[in-house]
Amino acid sequence: MMRFNLRIVCTASLVLALALFPVILEGQSFYIGVLSRAMILSIAALSLNLILGYGNMISFGHAAYIGIGAYTVGIFAYYEIYDGFIQWPVGLAVSAAVALIFGAISLRTKGVYFIMITLALTQMLYFLGVSVDEYGADDGLVIDIRSEFGGYVDLENRVTLYYTIFVILLATIAGMHRLINSRFGMVIRGSRSNEARMRALGYPVDRYKLTAFVIAGVICGLAGLLLGNYTNFVNPDMMHWTRSGELIFMVVLGGMGSVFGPVFGAIAFLLLEEFLSDLTVHWQIIFGPFLILVVLFARGGIDSLLGRGGRGHD
Repeated sequence: MMRFNLRIVCTASLVLALALFPVILEGQSFYIGVLSRAMILSIAALSLNLILGYGNMISFGHAAYIGIGAYTVGIFAYYEIYDGFIQWPVGLAVSAAVALIFGAISLRTKGVYFIMITLALTQMLYFLGVSVDEYGADDGLVIDIRSEFGGYVDLENRVTLYYTIFVILLATIAGMHRLINSRFGMVIRGSRSNEARMRALGYPVDRYKLTAFVIAGVICGLAGLLLGNYTNFVNPDMMHWTRSGELIFMVVLGGMGSVFGPVFGAIAFLLLEEFLSDLTVHWQIIFGPFLILVVLFARGGIDSLLGRGGRGHD
């Protein structure tokens, strides 16, 4: 007899609910919008989980790649170039290049120094965005037309945009599951628990870590491309260090080192934010202690509350 697995049931239920919400909530554009944003941030949280949850690289600058992706859409739109077949490859390439540079610098350090360098590098991009008047500076840049894909996908339709995000989220989860359980993923996970032993076995750990850093940057840049299209607006606040802190909260809330945990965390984070902000303008006073309780009493996040069968390979 098959053993009941709460994690599988909850995961399947969430995926099914996300697939059906536009049908169930037909005409409720606000809720469809909230879930679209939650799925975009889920993709960003999944990318951070690769280096944070599996590689023990605590990056306080991961939101930089969201900004890069979103600004790519915004800057091309500013020059009336709306072709997604141009925007998206360029956005991913720039995210990869920046992640390669930032990773090569940051991975020369460890611990708190790694955190501070990732924070400092991202703040450089943030202040660059604030200072460039051509693209709106701190007032931001309006994206008048979303990415166009030759009539194949109409992102101007909110339901189409929703399902595009949904499909990319599923592809990201599947890709992350495959990556983590590959030889590459085993090395990243092994370096987290005992880096010296992995080096002694002959693995070029630094090269693996840098590769993971770049992959995470590219996936987060993809989330930025989606966010720019969703909001029709981009500004430097997308790259602020507090946004990186929110991504870390999502990963911790959902469960570090689990494939689906960041999705639970991102959706829970957004829904709690929406619910509490309706109750009071000082919702952070309630949300802060809640996150502290999660860290103290549910160290594996939401994923740990659903059982122990899938960490690292769920």
